[in-house]
Amino acid sequence: MIATGTSRPHAQSLVENVEMKLKEGGRRPLRDEGRSEAEWVLIDYGDFVVHVFQERFRDYYGLERLWGDAPVLDWEAVEA
Repeated sequence: MIATGTSRPHAQSLVENVEMKLKEGGRRPLRDEGRSEAEWVLIDYGDFVVHVFQERFRDYYGLERLWGDAPVLDWEAVEA
């Protein structure tokens, strides 16, 4: 999953929310990187990875170019 935060606090908030929701479902990350700077935060859950960028870093690294041929999965938010 790739997401964009509009600022450092926003990106950190997105990361915290992802972790909280997945923890409620019994999932815990294997590791994470970049949390304090929140320019590019990577959360590794083993079978999937969450990337949260600030916009200019998302544009710079362009993960969509790297993963452009990967299948895109549709999903719906689940209300708690």
